[in-house]
Amino acid sequence: MKKPQDLILVIFGASGDLTVRKLIPALFNLFMKEQMPEHFVVLGLGRTAMDDEHFRQQMESGIERYGKNKGQAPDRKAFCQHLHYSSVNPSAQADYAIIKEKLEALERKCPCEGNYIFYMATPPSMFEIIPQYLQAHGLNKQGSSLPSRLVVEKPFGVSLESARTLNRKLQNYFDESQIYRIDHYLGKETVQNMLVTRFANGIFEPLWNRNFVERVEITSAESIGIEGRGAFYDHIGALRDMLQNHLLQLLALVAMEPPSQIDATAIRNEVVKVFHALRPIKEENTAKQVIRAQYSPASSGGKPLAGYLDEKNVRPGSRTESYVAMKCYVDNWRWGGVPFYIRTGKRLTNKVVEIVIHFKETPHRLFCPVSSELNHNNQLVIRIQPDEGIVFKFNMKVPGAGFKAQAVDMNFNYSDLGNAYISEAYERLLLDCMNGDATLFTRGDAVEAAWKYVDPVLAAWHHNPEIPLYSYPAGSWGPTAADELMEGENTAWRKPRSVD
Repeated sequence: MKKPQDLILVIFGASGDLTVRKLIPALFNLFMKEQMPEHFVVLGLGRTAMDDEHFRQQMESGIERYGKNKGQAPDRKAFCQHLHYSSVNPSAQADYAIIKEKLEALERKCPCEGNYIFYMATPPSMFEIIPQYLQAHGLNKQGSSLPSRLVVEKPFGVSLESARTLNRKLQNYFDESQIYRIDHYLGKETVQNMLVTRFANGIFEPLWNRNFVERVEITSAESIGIEGRGAFYDHIGALRDMLQNHLLQLLALVAMEPPSQIDATAIRNEVVKVFHALRPIKEENTAKQVIRAQYSPASSGGKPLAGYLDEKNVRPGSRTESYVAMKCYVDNWRWGGVPFYIRTGKRLTNKVVEIVIHFKETPHRLFCPVSSELNHNNQLVIRIQPDEGIVFKFNMKVPGAGFKAQAVDMNFNYSDLGNAYISEAYERLLLDCMNGDATLFTRGDAVEAAWKYVDPVLAAWHHNPEIPLYSYPAGSWGPTAADELMEGENTAWRKPRSVD
């Protein structure tokens, strides 16, 4: 990756968890790999009162605690000398004059010619306020070589209407090309490798269609519960929190057509086409195509696990889903009739994120399987978490007399590359943003198209209380009702291990 131009990165909400756990450790990783600009400044902004030295001490402790590369004390000290802090109220327009004055002073030390990145590591309530006040003080203007950029964390709205409103307001103050909506899933190495797997290998691309693929399965499972976030999560739920953004983005990368070239515009154009091709889910079909559920009390290894309704700050009798599974169809020439199954949930058996391409069975089954549980279909398993890699599952003859078949794996793990460095998601995305590359960031029209697809499901749940809310024991693979989404005899969700 090329080294970015000199810049100043401004982080709103710099005293919060995201900055100390993710952003600063990611920037330090880049610093240690000599991928930060020759001259750079990180300006933290927040309501918490502290000076530069206190901020540097906190961030250095964050690198030691959360960093993938912790470096040595002199390395951390050298990096932290680039960090500055100002105590401001981002809700007060007058304080932006202080921010502008601070930037002008810092630019005398770091002559970046107006090359600014504004990162909103704040609650969503600030997403409309900060850009407005930046524009009012002329801080949204383009620099001499790269435009000022605005990085927006999810959620990008909570409905189609709110997403449209947010997009419209952001675009009032910044051009769409300056807005970087960050989805950390897209920064993962295996997600990016999906494009290479598909479009750089002649053995896969000819098979990547309805003629050879029986179904596609996408899973994002978490073994933890809501971890004290009941006040937030109980108003959001699994569909808004995970499926609308992360899982639909993964679906789009699986289903998209080859882009004309590898650049931000071409790739994101193909992603939007997939969202527009998703077959709408009608209200009367919601219960058949979408399964929602909550985890119930259970035990694991003799340890009791609380149910969702027992979690702190969850409303009594809440019907918020901690699990959602959906059957989708992409109505285009490549994928017509192929079901895409996507699911996500809390308190499931393992923490794992994977995409499974199930290829069609041979026209005639000739060989006897060793086990009745043998899945005769070939599978390509793209593992995103926790052990990034790819597994190809196929059948081989069991040694000895006869022709009994046994499923075997051809397994590649990124960890097998030895000294090869695998970037953290935020590390890759921050570097791309500094270089002005928006390929792995979500475009406004894609956000709206994804919300347009899931909004009818939310409306159906709201208007029809008879649509079931299932339960599943904490630590299981979810409700058995989710298996009923699957088409075909003896077809069920794959039960992945943390490492295959």
